[in-house]
Amino acid sequence: MIQERVKIFDTTLRDGEQAAGAGMTTPEKLEIARQLERLGVDVIEAGFAASSPGDFEAVATVAREIRGSTIASLSRAHPTDVDRAWEAIKGAAQPRIHVFLSSSDIHLMHQLRKNREEVMDMAVSMVARAKGYCEDVEFSPMDASRTEPEYLYTMLRAVIDAGATTINIPDTVGYSIPEEFARLLKDIQSNVPNIHKAVLSVHCHNDLGLGVANSMAAIQMGARQVEGCINGLGERAGNAALEEIIMSIETRKDYLGVTTNIDTTQIYRTSRLVSDITGFPIQPNKAVVGLNAFRHASGIHQDGILKERSTYEIMEPASIGWPGNALVLGKLSGRAGLRSRLEELGYHLNPEDLAQAFEGFKALADKKREVTDRDLEALMSNQRRAITEAPTYTMEHVQVSCGSHEIPTATVRLRGPDDSLTTDAATGTGPVDAIYKAINRIVEVPNTLSEYTVKSVTEGIDAIGEVTIRIQKNEGVYVGRGADTDILVASAKAYLNALNRLLSMEEAKKESATGSPNP
Repeated sequence: MIQERVKIFDTTLRDGEQAAGAGMTTPEKLEIARQLERLGVDVIEAGFAASSPGDFEAVATVAREIRGSTIASLSRAHPTDVDRAWEAIKGAAQPRIHVFLSSSDIHLMHQLRKNREEVMDMAVSMVARAKGYCEDVEFSPMDASRTEPEYLYTMLRAVIDAGATTINIPDTVGYSIPEEFARLLKDIQSNVPNIHKAVLSVHCHNDLGLGVANSMAAIQMGARQVEGCINGLGERAGNAALEEIIMSIETRKDYLGVTTNIDTTQIYRTSRLVSDITGFPIQPNKAVVGLNAFRHASGIHQDGILKERSTYEIMEPASIGWPGNALVLGKLSGRAGLRSRLEELGYHLNPEDLAQAFEGFKALADKKREVTDRDLEALMSNQRRAITEAPTYTMEHVQVSCGSHEIPTATVRLRGPDDSLTTDAATGTGPVDAIYKAINRIVEVPNTLSEYTVKSVTEGIDAIGEVTIRIQKNEGVYVGRGADTDILVASAKAYLNALNRLLSMEEAKKESATGSPNP
């Protein structure tokens, strides 16, 4: 039987970035986009080009570099937005303009403060304007699930006539129940006579924890594009988690009768990359990609798994690219062995980057008797940050003195942007506080530490510790991460990582303000 294909539309770089504290730099967005291309997503929504000069540059960069996926920019139903969207994506091999406009009475009354006729005219004229730039135009009636049905049908018919090739039905505030959402999709297909001229899509939020369930109900009702984010990132409680939708389709092809273009073995790598860049950890019991997704604690379950894995596992760990925790490398391992294992984990390094990774691996192997796959992931995360972020400050040395009857004191030495070395010291309420105060004496960037978390990457007394922090300055939130077998060194790395992100983003804002016109 020939199965219909469901297009996967990833909005991690746009809606995912709207998660509080999930800001990404342009190089980070490009790195995620390249991994999404490897994953095989059909459409990458690279951002909202008109929202800021920085976002415009990020969208344009992704559009120039990615050739295997359609690249979309979100656009309000406003002429300037549509024009900026096209300017950003015109270098794409497959460009798409995604126009959205509120359609529910509550949005029209309280947000747009316009009547239905005015909003209808805006929708039609801006879809037509987008169509003048490119063939591929998507339209989303925002808050569709709370929109009066007859008005929604009329709007959809009109924008299809104006040139929309994809009609996306957003459950913007996560309000729908699956049966109700499926009925809405069915009614749209029954009451919009030209709906067959467009691909029917859905974009479900997770405010009630039903984002994936509503998306799957829509697929059963004929939706052939589904939108979401890796790890369920997004505004408020997030979007539908794409990895869950993809594996639901993959696992239940027998029931759903549809397929995707996704290379599922890239799911684990994509999930970890997004988590690493955004600083949003993956909960252990997260479906598909959580640490416990393929662990079995119950004796009955363990007995069944040992006899036949399918007794309690509906997916093979290898099907999503799960690396396992085999102890594979040690201090005597060579460069070829490291390269081979990294390639199996999804890291393809050029000779220069491999040489740098090998140096880090040797330093780690001197501290640990055996290096696991998860140790290698932590090592590569550290290297990724060093390569993509062009740090303003790097840490040369950190030393801490503390104890039950001592005042915690830290000494740090940093290499600055002009390659000079500066050493300073400070005391604090604890060793981490002392380290951060010492760094602040050198960097001199006022900020507030809003979050500090630490976790073990691997098991055992010699485990790598990973620290994630968030700092705030004015309205900006900046995430930093660091990993090391010494948790205090990891803390220093994480703080410096966050400060470098703060400095680089502020510098980018200054350059945009002086060198680019406002959208």
